[in-house]
Amino acid sequence: ASFNTVDAKPPVKKELGLKYRLQVFIEDCTGCGVCVETCPVKEKAIHLTHTPEERAAGQDENVEFFLSLPDNVMGGTDAKTVKGSQFLMPYFEFSGACAGCGETPYVKLVSQLFGNRMIVANATGCSSIYGGSFPSLPYCKDKKGRGPAWANSLFEDNAEYGFGMRLAVDTNRKQLMDCIKKIQELGVCCDDMKSALDYAVANWENTSDEAMANQEKLGELLKVAVEKSEGEKREIYAKMLELKDYFVDKSVWILGGDGWAYDIGFGGLDHVVAQNRNVNILVLDTEVYSNTGGQASKSTPIGAVALFANSGKRLTKKNLGFMCMSYGNVYVASISMGANRQQALTAIREAEAHNGPSIILAYAPCIAHGINMSKSQTEAKRAVEAGYWPLYRYNPAEEQPFKWETKEATASFQEFIRSENRYKALFKTSPADAEELFTKAEADAKRRMTFYKNLGELMK
Repeated sequence: ASFNTVDAKPPVKKELGLKYRLQVFIEDCTGCGVCVETCPVKEKAIHLTHTPEERAAGQDENVEFFLSLPDNVMGGTDAKTVKGSQFLMPYFEFSGACAGCGETPYVKLVSQLFGNRMIVANATGCSSIYGGSFPSLPYCKDKKGRGPAWANSLFEDNAEYGFGMRLAVDTNRKQLMDCIKKIQELGVCCDDMKSALDYAVANWENTSDEAMANQEKLGELLKVAVEKSEGEKREIYAKMLELKDYFVDKSVWILGGDGWAYDIGFGGLDHVVAQNRNVNILVLDTEVYSNTGGQASKSTPIGAVALFANSGKRLTKKNLGFMCMSYGNVYVASISMGANRQQALTAIREAEAHNGPSIILAYAPCIAHGINMSKSQTEAKRAVEAGYWPLYRYNPAEEQPFKWETKEATASFQEFIRSENRYKALFKTSPADAEELFTKAEADAKRRMTFYKNLGELMK
């Protein structure tokens, strides 16, 4: 009775008669307030309340009913848009991350787009702790039993770990294609099998819903074919049944923080992007070793206070994006979800579609920054508006590969950094150097922004 809905508004097609509801899972809410803070309407459509009151109002029963509804009802919307993408089921939910974490929204979005065929190699760090704290896992499966396959590796070899996953997928798919060719030569058992295999071969690189449906159809057909066949044909069908989940390619993702990507695992990361294999790397960049207590990494900017940089970082941040661009075959993007959601969504989709290595540098506000975590998305927006974090995409497949998507700064760089405790702490740890380092930090940020703005002409 309390499952209240409203008529779905455009871009949902009105003639479909669909209803809309934003359902909160009250037993899993951390109370971070990010949803309230980011609600775009003046009169908030959502607000914080007390869990016992919502239990009494029947919200737990509403959740159960909500879960029984069909998933991915798009209503004619486009998954390439921000609104459309959020009608997709997330395969990452209710993690144990800090309330308001700036990393988890990126992982959730990737899972919405590719979760039903996603394989994840996760570097040790925050993302492996909230991603794999047994026995409760945030990665989940849909009603068909599909979901991400996830594993955690060591800090120092995660890129190689994910690279091995890609090699394994490619080997399995090659073996499957060899089996298809053999069975086609020997004679396929029935017309349904023939048409499904013909479709699979013709759409070998296709990852659409139609391709997934054809894969499921083949799985059922192969069970019957194994039972009714003999000799060599039976052996081939049995091997195809074993590999039935490889008719559609997997989406291989290598996840980790800046401590892994810029520092301890950098050698492996550099090796992997140079191999020209189809892997996707997502760097959740908090600019500090978050999980181990806030040590400085090579992503930490000038002036920021961290362990091993107690008197403020003195050297510039490593330019990981440009280092990867220099190979010429690597898709590279720098994103900040709070600043530009469409750019973040587009970059993630383009990176996955790129037939080769890709790397996305995602700005992730962190509790180690000393900020109000209910405003983590707002803080990500401020970072771009102040000229602190760049937005760009480098797509080797395009005639003009580099796109500079950062607008001129509209806010004060100094006000931005001085509003975060990781910078303000410098007045206590090294007060004599604070103003000088803050000035250097701003000059360094402007130098980096100018470099990127001029990069378009250089990278043609």
